[in-house]
Amino acid sequence: MYKILTTGCHAELVSASHNKRQAMIEIKKGIFFSSETNDMDLDVIYTFIKNSYWGESRTLEEQKKALENTINFGLFHNGNQIAYARVMTDKVFFAYLLDVFVIEAYQGKEYSKLLIDKILNFPELKNIDKWMLATKDAHKLYEKFGFNIVKSPEKLMEKLSQRAKLIYE
Repeated sequence: MYKILTTGCHAELVSASHNKRQAMIEIKKGIFFSSETNDMDLDVIYTFIKNSYWGESRTLEEQKKALENTINFGLFHNGNQIAYARVMTDKVFFAYLLDVFVIEAYQGKEYSKLLIDKILNFPELKNIDKWMLATKDAHKLYEKFGFNIVKSPEKLMEKLSQRAKLIYE
């Protein structure tokens, strides 16, 4: 469990059990943002993604490995993770946004917009030349951040495993 530590107009979450400062920053009253992998709640992430159309075939071990090999972002309320996304990138030319979600109890409150804005303006990522993502049903959300349908899809190629074909075809 976490407690909020305020100093002036800055607030951080502190682990109540270990008095350990977390790299969480309050970005909206009671809502904290983190890009630290150690802050991410793998159980929350895995449970949500396992129940999504894109992640139902993932194992916990695969999700853990994916988390360890990407930049992770989360929103937290009362010390609990309420939103998540991760980015695969070289931090210069290309970034791929994936696994974006807000848990059901917090949906419809614009937390996805808040999270995506923090990611796109994250210091290590804000100057990326090309961003990509795949979505089945959130085109309108991403269009608000400048994402568009690929203009020249004939230039793109993909290689899909049998499992991926079940998801993406």
